[in-house]
Amino acid sequence: MAAALDMSVPAEWQRLGLTPGLSLRVFGMRRSGNHAILSWLQRNAPGGRSVFLNNCKPGADPLQNSRGIEVNGSHASQSKAKRDMPQVTKEAGDGALLLVSYEDTSPAEFGLLRQPSGAFDEALFSHNILIYRGFLNWSASLLKKMQANEGYTLVRRNGIVLRSIDSYIRLLGLVDQAQDLGLVAICYDRWMRSADYRSELLQQLGLPQRDNSLGEVQHYGGGSSFQKQAVSAAELQTDTRWLQMRGVAEYQALLHLAARDPALVEQLETLFPEDAAYLKSVAQQQPLPVEESA
Repeated sequence: MAAALDMSVPAEWQRLGLTPGLSLRVFGMRRSGNHAILSWLQRNAPGGRSVFLNNCKPGADPLQNSRGIEVNGSHASQSKAKRDMPQVTKEAGDGALLLVSYEDTSPAEFGLLRQPSGAFDEALFSHNILIYRGFLNWSASLLKKMQANEGYTLVRRNGIVLRSIDSYIRLLGLVDQAQDLGLVAICYDRWMRSADYRSELLQQLGLPQRDNSLGEVQHYGGGSSFQKQAVSAAELQTDTRWLQMRGVAEYQALLHLAARDPALVEQLETLFPEDAAYLKSVAQQQPLPVEESA
């Protein structure tokens, strides 16, 4: 005879196989330092116990539509988790940290009729986190990543980058309203620079400080687009990516387009004024030589 279900435990936690002590849903654009921050959150999980559902499909149940799973910081079998999630997560146990991540999307892409996690009960998430990064370094890193895909034509990779910029603008629009919307906004640039900032975030999220270092380079998405041999995240020169790409004609063309987007420049003026100032200077330049009239 089958055991009766405990109706006091939400159905989502029964399917997960444990009741989390804290559940965090994380949004961010690719190449924004998502996995560095997600690794840091796992390292600071209570007792080191965590379940991480990576790169979930937007608008769908994350328990059935993640593209990878880690338990207690180690990769677990995705195929096994799809068949029997509780069997995979049992090592973490009740009270573990649950992390659910989404890439290239944010709550700004959704509404009342379509929620980011589908039918999953929104009230079960303790916090919603937005990860964001300065435009110049983010766009340089994203384009560099796209250029590494040999099967991508110039048109295809730039189409991806331009669509990503559109989503990036909407995500930045939420950062200004984060406190009013109950969101925790994490600036990757500041997170990389300041241990104090990282400590404040852990306190805000209700996590103990077990390891406040930058950790090791994460290899999701191929790792760093620029420093393939780097092991420690402290080695990464994440604040100079745009300078390394500044002489690339394709990146220059991208900046000329971006500089002429008033919505982007307006968002950057508040959050990344130096990036906004540089784009304004680019907008004053002619992207192509102007022929003199006869």
